Amino acid sequence: MKQSLNLLLLILLLVGCSANAATVNNEKNTVDNTKAEETLKETNKSENQETNEKYQPNPQVTDDQSLLKVGQTYSDAKGEATLKAINQVNQTYKVGPIELTVKEMKLIHLRPDYSMIDYFHVLTHEEGFDFVKVFVEVKNTTSEKVNFAPIALLKTNSGETFDWEKDIYLDELNGEIAGNSTKSGNLGFIVNASESGTHNGGDTKNIEWIEITTSDVFDKEGKKINESEKIKIEF
Repeated sequence: MKQSLNLLLLILLLVGCSANAATVNNEKNTVDNTKAEETLKETNKSENQETNEKYQPNPQVTDDQSLLKVGQTYSDAKGEATLKAINQVNQTYKVGPIELTVKEMKLIHLRPDYSMIDYFHVLTHEEGFDFVKVFVEVKNTTSEKVNFAPIALLKTNSGETFDWEKDIYLDELNGEIAGNSTKSGNLGFIVNASESGTHNGGDTKNIEWIEITTSDVFDKEGKKINESEKIKIEF
């Protein structure tokens, strides 16, 4: 009887140790997964910062590189920018020989300095306005030069559409790109602006997603070598 009791106690002890070990392993796996996710986020953030550091601030639009949290504001000689939404996208899309990497997307409210008002009056007469900004990297993976535009057309969930001519940054990302070379920069489009001709003056709508249509890809002779691509990105 005593031996049976001892055996039962031993079995219970082993079961308890096994359960504790499983709990410890589960907790360890959870911690490891969390650390892996944090490491990936830090890696992506570091890559974005490295790319952004190579980018020279635009001469017309307030620099937003320091705006990483919703509600943050930054002012310079060109105006005051407030971050309303952000998505650190870090996705690469293949368009024939082109690798288009969307680094980040932001929704920014901008109040241009008085000295910059005339620049924006072509698109809006508002003293302050929202715009969607996409930071991209365009890489030509071939040795031959090609022609390509990362955003030929942009559409939002609010029903607005913009072609490349409405871009406020003018970072010279469209057109010819030499073989085995890379270009990076911003493209931005004023949203919810009645004067832009894309919004009918009703209540402004939250921008929840955008859809980018790239241009086709053309070789140096002007021959189309790849169809355009559509890319949808959510905030």
